[in-house]
Amino acid sequence: MRDQPPFPPPPDDIQEIGAPEQFAALAHPLRQQLLFALSHRPATISGLAVQLDTKKGNVAHHLKVLRDAGLVHIAETRQVRGGTEQYYRRTARRIVVAEPQEASTAATFAAVTQELDRSPAETHLTLRHLRLNPAKAQQLGETLARLVDEAEEGAEDQPVHGVLVTLYQQAGPTNGTA
Repeated sequence: MRDQPPFPPPPDDIQEIGAPEQFAALAHPLRQQLLFALSHRPATISGLAVQLDTKKGNVAHHLKVLRDAGLVHIAETRQVRGGTEQYYRRTARRIVVAEPQEASTAATFAAVTQELDRSPAETHLTLRHLRLNPAKAQQLGETLARLVDEAEEGAEDQPVHGVLVTLYQQAGPTNGTA
């Protein structure tokens, strides 16, 4: 088995998304899995098909949708046995929804739901409501972002863990009662 070529890290650390085609691209479960699979290193269609236990045609189609949405790109091409092998990679290490909307939130939670359902280990899911002034809310948001950013990546043979972080202000009652 040939070693994969060395690749530099993704060109951008953070990519903010907000276009409807990006939300549509994130809405499909296989495209979510492809983005997760490409989070550490570029891969070929064949490699992704084996890793995700699906057909190469499915992977090629969904990579095209992700590519058209600007979420993945071809990092390198190589000539192999008379053909061209393309290595796909994410356009950024982290994808952040610039202004969360119903479509993007639904796509994100659908992906997380699938991940939770397939998890072989105990999962932690907590919803908590806190009364915070604006300064405390900002401080908590910055602390959560820093904790995730500073989490040390383990070796390649270690399991991958998903982290979803959200902090939002709950909407007030709409019927006029408190």
